[in-house]
Parts: sequence; C-alpha cells; structure tokens
Amino acid sequence: MMSLSEFVERKINPFFIEIARLGRLSQNFIYWTAVAPVIGKRGLKRHSLAEQLFFIGNDSVFIVFLVAAAVGAVLALQAAYQLKQFGAVLYTGALVSVSMTRELGPIVTAIVIAGRVGASVTAELGTMKVQEEVDALTTMGIPPIPFLVVPRILALLIMLPCLTVLGNLVGIYGGFLIGVFGLGMDPYLYHKQTFDALVQKDIVTGIVKSFVFALLIGIISTHKGLSVEGGAEGVGRATTQSVVLSIIMIILADCLCTAAFYYVF
Repeated sequence: MMSLSEFVERKINPFFIEIARLGRLSQNFIYWTAVAPVIGKRGLKRHSLAEQLFFIGNDSVFIVFLVAAAVGAVLALQAAYQLKQFGAVLYTGALVSVSMTRELGPIVTAIVIAGRVGASVTAELGTMKVQEEVDALTTMGIPPIPFLVVPRILALLIMLPCLTVLGNLVGIYGGFLIGVFGLGMDPYLYHKQTFDALVQKDIVTGIVKSFVFALLIGIISTHKGLSVEGGAEGVGRATTQSVVLSIIMIILADCLCTAAFYYVF
C-alpha cells in the first residue's frame, strides 16, 4: 500500500502538471489567434485552415447524420412508449426537438467528432513528434503552434457548431419519420408540435455547448499529440488517452453548461 507522499507524487502531481500544460497551450492558442496578427506576426495559414475545415466538416457529415438520425428515431420511440400511458403521444415531436437541440444533438455530435477527428489529430501530431518533424519546424524558425495547432482548433470551433445544427435537424426528422410512419401520427400536426415547442434559448444552449466541446476536443487532442513519447506505442497510447479524456471532459462540461443555463439564464 502506497504512502500519502507516494500517492501525491504518482497521481496528484502529474494531474496538475497536465492541467498546467493544457492551460499553457490554451494561452498560446489565444495569443497566435488574437494577438499575433494584430502586432504583425505571421500566424494562421489560410490553406491549412481550409484543409482542416474540409476534413472535419465534409468528411464527418455522413457519420454525424447517421448517428443523429438513429438517436432521433430511438428517442421518438422511447418517448412515445412513455407518453402513450398518459394519452400524450401528440407531444412526442416536442420532446424530440427540445431534447435534440438542448442536449443530445450537441453531445452526440461532439462525441462522434472526438472519436473521429480528435483521434486523427492526436495520431497525426504524435507521428510528427516521434519522427522529429515538430523539432525540425522549430529549428527552421517556424513556431509549431500557429502551424499545427491553430488551424485544427479553429476548424473545430467553426465546423462543430455547424455539424451540431445539421445533426439537430436530422435527428428531429429522424423522429418525424418514426412518428409519422411508425406511430401513425398526422405529419402536419407532428411537424407543428415539433417546432412550436422550440424557443430561442433551446437553440442557443446547444450552439454554446458545441463551441465549448469544440475547444475541449481541440486543446486535448493537439496537446496529447504534441506530448507523445515512446515511438509508435506512445502514439497509440496518446490517441486512446485523447479520445477517452475528450469524452469525459465533454460530459463534465455538458453538466456544467446545463446547470449554468438552468440556474443563471
């Protein structure tokens, strides 16, 4: 059984060191995004941003749509099963739309992107790190942060909210198909109940969450990629840690955001 000092040394200290590194990377991202262009330093390269936008957005649309449609359909079935006991099947569409926009749409999309994009970013940067390409950039006088980190995080901040909005719509209409063809509900009435139940706060809540999730995925995946040690084995380990940590932080951030919107706004 380890002593208190050993527990602190093995568990607590590495945790705070990791937090400090994430904070330092966040500061560097803000500097190269907001400050460096103002003072005349070369920062973001547009073609790098365009490549990341295409990779994150275009290449992720199908899987986001597939998962969102399935979630919307399952949610409609489960909601109808419970509401039928109270004679309120009519409100299935309202429940699906509010749940998708406020909660399920943002979190499901973020988890899909964390698994697909976050893992890819970590593996790509980790491979560059173990092959000493990152050190080569530094030797040539090219700062790694604006060249490797900023385009990826900015692309996530732009594309994840867009994918979330599209995923919300697909999920809502996935529930619509179940409600109309599976439950025999009137299409016009279902559609009306679906969008009458939505208010501006529901949509804004989901979009704000998606920005928070995008920043978390970007910071964690790039940090883990640039911190790789130990060759190919280290790349695999960092990729796994990146996805797991991103999903955990997404869920924790979702809890905090939901509480903030509920009690403050």
